[in-house]
Amino acid sequence: MSSTAAGEEADRGTAAAHAAGLVEPRTRLQAPRPRALALTLRTLGPLALLGGWALASATGALTQDVLASPTQVAEAVGELWGNGQLTDALAVSLTRAGLGLLIGATAGLVLGVVTGFFRLGEELLDSAVQVLRTVPFLALVPLFMVWFGITETAKVALIGVATSFPMYVSTSGGVRNTDRKLIEAMRSFGLGRWAIVRTVVLPGALPALLSGLRLSMTLSVIALIAAEEINSTEGIGYLMAQAQNYSRTDVLAVCILIYGLLGLTADGVVRLLERFLMPWRKAVHGGAR
Repeated sequence: MSSTAAGEEADRGTAAAHAAGLVEPRTRLQAPRPRALALTLRTLGPLALLGGWALASATGALTQDVLASPTQVAEAVGELWGNGQLTDALAVSLTRAGLGLLIGATAGLVLGVVTGFFRLGEELLDSAVQVLRTVPFLALVPLFMVWFGITETAKVALIGVATSFPMYVSTSGGVRNTDRKLIEAMRSFGLGRWAIVRTVVLPGALPALLSGLRLSMTLSVIALIAAEEINSTEGIGYLMAQAQNYSRTDVLAVCILIYGLLGLTADGVVRLLERFLMPWRKAVHGGAR
């Protein structure tokens, strides 16, 4: 068929499609958003909240006994930083959260790989882990106090339990979704099970692993708040308890903001890991962001 005849055939096909009410699909490509604009848009929400807070405090709609003004909170930060209380409390709380996250995420990763890759592991462990996963970690506080007493071990163990289950669920699901044909191909080349896990399964499940890590890091902050309610004598939770006793709403606001910033920082760390470990996602989703 000549090019002229092919063009006429295509025109007739297009005319017939329009006559039938069909519309030619149009591909919509989004231009990459400038980084400066993206950062500006991300800060609009927090700035709007801060502005509303300051306005409510200035007009008297929000009194100091309910919530201190942003200026008073900033002064409280300077006071706590100056006398060293804030730095000491941050060091203690970050150590608790970090140790608990390390223990919990490692346990969840190992259990997820065992139950997701090995059938025997799934049959022996998955049902028990799922039962434990349904127990709220806050319900374990009295039991941990009986087991470990009012010690750092109880606080770290509570954070570890809370962070292990999101990592377990994400890892197990990611491992199960690994391409079985690829696994069989690697076995045909003589790779052992653990070599396949290290070179094929874990890289293939990386998106699920990072999603689980993000959830675990967020839960580590939530569990830290609960853990520091266990008769703490140091840490951000201790500052909150002292501020409650003396009705210092400015210090309470400082502690709440610190917890929020810890959660935001944890999310940012995972985002950086995603960009470093999965650079192709930036290329694929760059136009949509």
